[in-house]
Amino acid sequence: MEIVDRIRPIREAEGLSQEDFAVDVGLRYQTLRMYETGRTKSIGSEQLSKITGHPRYKKYALWLVTGEAAPESGQISPEIEQERDVG
Repeated sequence: MEIVDRIRPIREAEGLSQEDFAVDVGLRYQTLRMYETGRTKSIGSEQLSKITGHPRYKKYALWLVTGEAAPESGQISPEIEQERDVG
């Protein structure tokens, strides 16, 4: 799974629309749509930093970049976040 393919699960775990997520992290809405539709398969360091550096999404930084989670360090995946919401 590419980094851009991990953006949508984060947005959905947070219960945000594409527009709200884009505004929240400071991405252009069209850029986010291109990531989520697979029209763009890579993400620039500036855009990646906007997501991983945002206080609300820092908890996903490791998963976003590597696909791995480390809950003991506060680094979770969208699945873990959704389990927290249910539990």
